[in-house]
Amino acid sequence: MKFSQFIVIPIMVAFLAFTIQIVDQLVAPVMPVAGNVGFGWIAFIAWAMYFMAGCNVEGGKKTFFGYIAGIIASVAIMEFGGVFSSLGFFAVPTAIFVVVVPCICLERLPPFDFVPALFVGAGTFFGFMSYVSGATYLSATITELIYCLIGLGYGWVTISLRSRYEYYVEHGSDHGAHVSH
Repeated sequence: MKFSQFIVIPIMVAFLAFTIQIVDQLVAPVMPVAGNVGFGWIAFIAWAMYFMAGCNVEGGKKTFFGYIAGIIASVAIMEFGGVFSSLGFFAVPTAIFVVVVPCICLERLPPFDFVPALFVGAGTFFGFMSYVSGATYLSATITELIYCLIGLGYGWVTISLRSRYEYYVEHGSDHGAHVSH
């Protein structure tokens, strides 16, 4: 593909990034954390996870379930950190150890077997709980999962548009393009 044809792809992705920010500005005010400044960053991370998970719906599903598992793991770590508070400095490290063992075992249990999504989902949740004033387990979960779905949707759209465009460039027509992601 010539650069003059390829440049359409970065422009397309830039346009999608432009629109994801618009979506964030429209959706953020109705999220359950009052006075938030938006959560587009969660959608951008999930968008990237779609590519890491194989650029298909099955990978998107595994990513979403990984985020759910990561959120559950995060809550468990926070709660166990309190339970183990008598250990002082070692309370949270012990909680992490206890929770991570079953998390890694999930790699043998579809659709939770995309463990990187579990870690990204957990890290996102910890960040949300640490830096978003007024966040609760429920508000963070709802917001993270909604933005995860937005990002995964953008991943699907990106692959669908790019596949169709590449087919068009190669075959000169969009007729007969049967691209399913």
